[in-house]
Amino acid sequence: MGSLARTRLVAGGAALVTIGAGLGIRGVGSGGGDVVKYGGDALYTVLVYALVVLVAPRVRALVAGGVALGVSWAVELFQLTDVPGELAARSVVARLVLGSTFNAPDLLWYAVGALDAGLGHAGVVRWRRGAGNPPGAPGAAGAASAPGAPGVPGVRRGVAGGRSPGP
Repeated sequence: MGSLARTRLVAGGAALVTIGAGLGIRGVGSGGGDVVKYGGDALYTVLVYALVVLVAPRVRALVAGGVALGVSWAVELFQLTDVPGELAARSVVARLVLGSTFNAPDLLWYAVGALDAGLGHAGVVRWRRGAGNPPGAPGAAGAASAPGAPGVPGVRRGVAGGRSPGP
């Protein structure tokens, strides 16, 4: 499987897990509360982020986060009009996607979701490129292929990637 297909598969899976988590916290916390409300806001942006990566698998974390945050804020600001409230009264899907009433603290929690998704995405990208491996491990960024450390005569890499005296 190619890298783009794998990225899309992971992004699609992340979107499904995020939808499940969002519906799950709504079901468990049906009495309301800040964790349910604001957790749902953050998850909304995580979902938008996953959809951005699904559509554009080569997108950088900062760009995907910015797009997800912009879409989330646009939907929240759209709630300042009567349109989302009217649509939400007629459709459960419209209520889940567009919300119904503006709430300024939601804007902060959308940023939390974008930051969380962006950090996770950047971490996965870094790990897949080998930077998550200890220095000197096979596939690690900057790992020396020869026993000697580049530019340092008489020093070789140790077991855990630390430096040890030469032979």
